Order: sequence, then structure tokens, then C-alpha cells
Amino acid sequence: MAAETPSTPPPPPARSGARWSVGHILLVVFGSIVALLGVALLGAGGTALWVDLTQRDDDGYLTTPTEPFETETYAITSESIDLLEGGEGGEWLLTEGVLGKVRITGESTGGDVFIGIGATEQVDVYLEGVEHDEVRDIDFEPFSVDYRRIPGGEPAEPPGEQDFWAASASGSGRQSALWEAESGDWTIVLMNTDGSPGVAADVSAGAEADFLLWLAIGLLAAGALILAGGVTMIVFGARGASARGAVAAPAEGAAAVAAAPARPTVYPAAVRGELDPDLSRWLWVVKWILVIPHYIVLAFLWLAFTILTVVAFFAILFTGRYPRGIFDFNLGVLRWTWRVGFYSYSALGTDRYPPFSLGEEPDYPATLHIDYPERLSHWLPLVKWLLAIPHLILVGIFVGGWGWGWDWDGAGAWGIGIAGLVGILVVIAGFVLLFTGRYPPSLFDFTLGLDRWVVRVAAYVSLMRDEYPPFRLDMGPAEPAEPERPVSRPEAGPPAP
Repeated sequence: MAAETPSTPPPPPARSGARWSVGHILLVVFGSIVALLGVALLGAGGTALWVDLTQRDDDGYLTTPTEPFETETYAITSESIDLLEGGEGGEWLLTEGVLGKVRITGESTGGDVFIGIGATEQVDVYLEGVEHDEVRDIDFEPFSVDYRRIPGGEPAEPPGEQDFWAASASGSGRQSALWEAESGDWTIVLMNTDGSPGVAADVSAGAEADFLLWLAIGLLAAGALILAGGVTMIVFGARGASARGAVAAPAEGAAAVAAAPARPTVYPAAVRGELDPDLSRWLWVVKWILVIPHYIVLAFLWLAFTILTVVAFFAILFTGRYPRGIFDFNLGVLRWTWRVGFYSYSALGTDRYPPFSLGEEPDYPATLHIDYPERLSHWLPLVKWLLAIPHLILVGIFVGGWGWGWDWDGAGAWGIGIAGLVGILVVIAGFVLLFTGRYPPSLFDFTLGLDRWVVRVAAYVSLMRDEYPPFRLDMGPAEPAEPERPVSRPEAGPPAP
């Protein structure tokens, strides 16, 4: 009796990706926003603690730099300073144990100086009809003062003869007026001791600010609690999605195996984009408006992507594994982004509106897949940013970017956009489409090659793969397959006699 040939056991079902319900997506996104708020509070608390511990002078005051103030008139005054007058529950800030003392220090460059702090109403009565300058605005880089000139004559009496000052100091050399802050409207006055015109002095202001240490502690504690809450939301959202995917895996294993490519691709991040043969001539002109809802959603998804990548960094560092739930979410964000880019200004390859989905969406003309790595290097995440610099330079040329700055002269923030090669090629293709009704295939293939390069680098720097991206431009709508290696066969011997 012939021995039975043992049957080959069926292959294990492929594990499906995590199923991300709307609830899990919202949990991760809101958790990321909460975590970002916690990080911001930790940063603010750390800054406040650093200021409190390192920026005080020998007397314990937090002090501004000493800067020159000068006028040809009889006095220089500040605008009215309102310290929570009548504010319920706000006076705690003005107590000696919280804000502490305020110190105004000045040194005349031409004679004796008078520094006074008084109630605004009484200062206005004293300086009524007196020519003086009121400080309206101060710029520190470089230092300059904007004054408002108030016309009049000379004061009736020198400032030191008035009895309404809450704090004052006068004389030659360096003078400091110390004031216990209290609620009300207050004005700081700088004059010559004899009330003569031509006031010039180097002035600084400081405060004990005893509340700063407690503020720093409060911000750090609140930031730590909020960050922990955000991370907890992210973990539960990602783990919940992973559990759903694991339960569904057996039922979907056969389909996943059937859908798997027969041959591996050049890089384990596969990008596909099929050009729509019936593109509208003009729709590309307004697509920037049509994709605004996607941009709003993607802004939050990329925030979650960034925070989850940091979580994955530490997971890889200690375990050598990329958490599957986080991997599937980040892959979903990349897929969503690629579909929107293919529809809009990364390719203009289709007029079919992209779905609001983190899923694979295989029936859409643009797909993206990254193979899940079972093991990753523990140490490579520490240096990937450095190793990727040559690629990042090229990616910057491909996609362009934005530069930001600040005009310290008061004009505010400014930004300048730098068009990338992809954007330029897509706009050219758009105009060709507008006038001819045809998208040049060679231009499309070249654009897809650049997009494919960008995705490979994104997969590497977001820690999703350890394989270094190749320096090659694989053009065309489909991902090129890795060449098969020829199987070596023994050479045939001489023919038998």
C-alpha cells in the first residue's frame, strides 16, 4: 500500500490592517490635540522656571534692559497703567507675596533726576498745561520710543514738592523708586529735579514677581496631567483599532493574500496613480477650493501623525517594533494625503473627488501601500534624520516649501512660498490641458516619479521602514517590480554516446 503523501498545510491567513472607525479616529485626533496642549504648557512652565531661576539680578528683581529716554520738554510720562481696579478676585496678583515690589531705576545724563509713581488722576492735575511727552510705544529691536507731544508751558512747582506720589526718588546718580503695587490707575513720571526742560535719563524697570515660581510649578503640573491624558486617549484609540483589525483578520485573510502582489516592488512603499483619460479642461483651476474640507481634516490628522510618530520612536527604541495600530493610522494619513494630492496639485491625475477615508480604497485611481515591518532597528531612528539629509534636500526641490519671518519694525509676520518642481510641472500640465484637452503622458509619468520619490522618503523618515530609499526616479503610473534574479542551473554535460 502506497504511503500517503502528506498534504501541504494552508498558509496562515494574512493579518489585516486595523479597522479605524470614526470613534477611534476622533479619539486619536483629539488625544493628539490634548497632548499638544500639554506639551505647550510644559514648555511655558519650563520657560517660566528658567526665567525665575536664572534671570534675576542680585536683589532678586526681574529687570528690563537699561534704555535711554530723552525729551526737550519738561517731563516724560507713561500711559496710564490699570492694575485690576475693581476686579473681583484679581487683587491676589498685587499682594506683596505674589507680585512683590516694583522698582523704577533711572540715572540722568545731564543733572539730577526725579522718578515718581502716582495716581493718574493726580498726575494729570499736576501736569495740566505743562508741555511734556507721553510714551505711546516702545520697540526693543532696535530700541526706539514713540512719544505723543502734549503742548503747554512750564510746571508751577518742582515735582519733589508734591505730596501725592505713591513712590518717588530724586537726586544725582542712580536713583530707584520702590513701589508696593496696588490696584488703580497709575502713571510713571520722569523729570528733572528742579522741573526744568530737557529730560534725559537711562531707565530700567523691574519687579520681584514672586508668583513666577508658583506659576511655573502650576504650568508644569497641568502640562504633565494634560499630556498624560492625551497620550492615554491616543493609546486607547490605536489599541482599540488594532483589536478590531485582529478579530477581523481570519475572515479577510484570503482576500489579503489574493490581493498581494506576485512580485515585490523596488521599495516597500508602493505608489500607484492611474491617469483619468477624460479630465476636465477647467476643473483644475478651482480644485484648490474644492479640497479645502480635506485640508482642514488633514491638518488635524497630520498633527496626530506627528505625535504618534514620536510615540512610535520610543516604542521602536525599546522594543524594535512599530506599534501596528499606530502604523495603520499613519499609513492611512499618507494614503489620504496621496489621494488628495493626486486629485489636486501633486498630479491633477483624476477628477474623481477623493473619499474622506483612512482606508486603502483600492477602487480609487490613486493608492499607496507600505509593507508593515515585523522588526526594526533599535538604534536607526536616532540617526535617520541625519542619513536622510541628501534625500530631504531633493524633496525640498521637488515639493517646495514656505519661509517665514518677522518684521521687527512693526509690519508683522511675513511668509514667502517657494514653488517646487512638482507644482511647476502640474501647473504646466494644467495649462496644456486647458488649451488642448489632453494631459501629456510623459509629463504625467515624470510627475508621478517625483511623487513616488517623496513618498519613499516620507516612509523612511517617519520610521515606517528601515530600508534606505534608492536614488532613482521610477516614472509611470505603476510601481516597478523588483527584477527577478535568474535561477542558476547546472550546465548540461556532453551528450551520451
